[in-house]
Amino acid sequence: MEDPKKLEEGFGNQKKLNSGEEIDITSHQGNKLDNRNDSNQDLVSHENEQKTLDWPLQIEEEEQPPIKQKSKRVATLDAFRGLAIVRVPKVSAAIRKVTQRTLKLLFWGIILQGGYSHAPYDLAYGVDMKLIRWSGILQRIALVYLIVALIEILTTKLRPTTLTPGHFSIFTAYKWQWLGGFVAFFVYMTTLYGLYVPDWNFLVHYEDRSDRYTVKCGMRGHLGPACNAVGYVDRQVWGINHLYKFPVWARSKACTLSYPATGPLSDNAPSWCRAPFEPEGLLSSISAIMSGTIGIHYGHVLIHFKGHGDRLKQWVSMGFGLLILAFILHFTDAIPLNKQLYSFSYVCFTAGAAGIVFSGFYILIDVLGLRMPFLWLEWIGMNAMLIFVLGAQGIFAGFINGWYFKNEDNNLVNWIQHHVFFDVWKSERVGTLLYVIFAEITCWAILAGIFQTVYLLETIKKKSQQL
Repeated sequence: MEDPKKLEEGFGNQKKLNSGEEIDITSHQGNKLDNRNDSNQDLVSHENEQKTLDWPLQIEEEEQPPIKQKSKRVATLDAFRGLAIVRVPKVSAAIRKVTQRTLKLLFWGIILQGGYSHAPYDLAYGVDMKLIRWSGILQRIALVYLIVALIEILTTKLRPTTLTPGHFSIFTAYKWQWLGGFVAFFVYMTTLYGLYVPDWNFLVHYEDRSDRYTVKCGMRGHLGPACNAVGYVDRQVWGINHLYKFPVWARSKACTLSYPATGPLSDNAPSWCRAPFEPEGLLSSISAIMSGTIGIHYGHVLIHFKGHGDRLKQWVSMGFGLLILAFILHFTDAIPLNKQLYSFSYVCFTAGAAGIVFSGFYILIDVLGLRMPFLWLEWIGMNAMLIFVLGAQGIFAGFINGWYFKNEDNNLVNWIQHHVFFDVWKSERVGTLLYVIFAEITCWAILAGIFQTVYLLETIKKKSQQL
């Protein structure tokens, strides 16, 4: 166990990747791209393609991308959702649509994670504007999407029409995208290691009193929970009252005897254990721009390389290269893996893992033709935003919980959790895992399939009316 005093003073070190975190989906972005230059390929209709791209992370471009090779639609990209490129008539129209989608993401992010919705267990709603949380997962996606999309749109005319021979030609062809990613990386690293973090204090409100706590810092380049620059930037920009109130660091060994689960704080817990911390803060979201840059690179590979082997060579080499770099940075203590800070090693690890997983799906679905077993993933990917709102944020479960008998705890969701999963397996941890797999994931796969079926029927109906 680390010395609590050292942790409070800011000298602790958080090296391990924290579990039980919200999944930040920015580093798991694939790219859905459709080559319309080759008339010999059998393509789906434009109307169907537009629906397939209903995941918010879309990029609109002015002109046809500089591709002349043949490529057919890749089903893998429906299972592995992400950033997408469509052709539209004007740059101004593309920028307008990107801006609209960014504002929608920000709006839903603030509604869902700002504190207004108390689902699924608390049936109340509303938020005190003095305590509203401004950051969140969707807000991070909005920032990354906006930056990466604008670079993609505004540099269309600056790209070469064809790739020059060489393994690294695809990197030079999209040098402006990589420049944007490295600028974000430079801003993040210089701020993380160069910004001076002074002592800070905060209030904790109890039912009968309010206590003030002080955290001693006065240092630069600290990566622990007490004195890092990520938290300092958020406290200065948003204000400490607008940060996430239940950070994962409160579950650390230094804070609670219930580690790794949530529990009451120990008597000698350092003061920062009680402080809020924003896991999707401003500085860490700037670091996530590099994740978006790597994600869209996977899509560029899909455009420019027509053979399965050529594509897989690019994806796998990039994925394993990033994973190796992440492990080196972590195990040499140079830059430990840290989701809370969205450290560069964490960016490399998640982006590299995404490339490997994507390659695996590509082999199974597009090379071997095993599409049927993964249709449920395609359905979820095609309705990703809807499922995130209803499922990940507990809106649907909150609606179900609203129908209870005598008291709010006596509802269908709680009954299924306890009587079907917890009581049967005599373990809350195992029961929770099985509940997520068989109750939640299966439920959303079925619902996503229903949504997709309804859409296809509506499309067929419209086409028959046109004929």
